[in-house]
Amino acid sequence: MKATGIVRRIDDLGRVVVPKEIRRTLRIREGDPLEIFTDREGEIILKKYSPIGELSQFARQYADSMGMTTGHVVVIADRDQVIAAAGSSKKELTGKQISKQLETVINERENILAAKGDKQFIKVTEDNDEFLYEAVSPVICEGDAIGAVVLLTKEPRIKFGEVEAKLAATAANFLGRQMEQ
Repeated sequence: MKATGIVRRIDDLGRVVVPKEIRRTLRIREGDPLEIFTDREGEIILKKYSPIGELSQFARQYADSMGMTTGHVVVIADRDQVIAAAGSSKKELTGKQISKQLETVINERENILAAKGDKQFIKVTEDNDEFLYEAVSPVICEGDAIGAVVLLTKEPRIKFGEVEAKLAATAANFLGRQMEQ
């Protein structure tokens, strides 16, 4: 655990303010859920809660199945990081922080079908720039945008169309409904 040197007092209602610098660094926004853990030494640990993270094993299996069926790279992300990935870039993508562009797409509940060079084409992670086509669909659970399903390809001879857009939307809809149960 890393010490920050920041000390905060608990107010009369039991609240503690998480400093702005820490919220910005960890991408914690107003209204974001936090999980509270304790350990035997009396430490209290706050961790960002990811609803899709609860389904991480299921998301991995779903991504693997979809990747094997389509032959494309499949990414399932929450609002902060890639939860599951399948296909040729699985190792490079899994666990990476998502790009600000993808975060915006999730928050604005946009569906994207784009080729590299198109105005609406986005990076999934900041350091991954080799994909040529993408289909992005937000995962909506109980009215909240909680993540996205992204289909990607590096193959120049494969052009994404309505089929890939519908696959991403179907997967996102399915995962959103799983979260509601």
